[in-house]
Amino acid sequence: MPITDTLMNDAPLHVTLVVGSNRHGRFGPVVADWLLGRMRDRDDLIPEVVDVADVHLPTSLTPTPEATAALADVTPKLEGAEAFVVLTPEYNHSFPAGLKNLVDWHYAEWRAKPVGLVSYGGMAGGLRAAEHLRQVFAELHAVTVRDTVSFHNAGASFDDTGRLKDPSGPDAAAKTMLDQLVWWGRGLREARARRPYGG
Repeated sequence: MPITDTLMNDAPLHVTLVVGSNRHGRFGPVVADWLLGRMRDRDDLIPEVVDVADVHLPTSLTPTPEATAALADVTPKLEGAEAFVVLTPEYNHSFPAGLKNLVDWHYAEWRAKPVGLVSYGGMAGGLRAAEHLRQVFAELHAVTVRDTVSFHNAGASFDDTGRLKDPSGPDAAAKTMLDQLVWWGRGLREARARRPYGG
């Protein structure tokens, strides 16, 4: 492999964290802050954030002036990403409508890129929402990594300052998921550079 290819493949991965909840009083930002801390601790990731609560897109998928303005801000963050981490709560056994709407407004931006999944909720820890997202991203030609991070009874896992009461398990799970994301992200980055994805 040429030296330039080796350097490119070892370069940090641009990862967009998608915060998937826009519900009033949401717990997502607490989990997102913890997750960003884990991502920023690594020298192989450059994180950026897209928060569904800040993106105002109509559910009609109609290209109104308001939608065009919202897309002008959010689409470059998705297009420029080499990988994604999607943080989702579980609402009624699935993921939020606002997250699905953001996903549906885009197509090529997800293609041939890896997606890590982090979920939170009650007893199920948001895992049903994460499994539904796997089906959605498969349809969009994205690759979800095998291991996830999930928080069962998430509110009880963090103290009043937003710190995990016992970080050992979540920190280990996050490392495993992010390691897989980097492996897939670098491999797919090299593949896209060598030949356009035509799936």
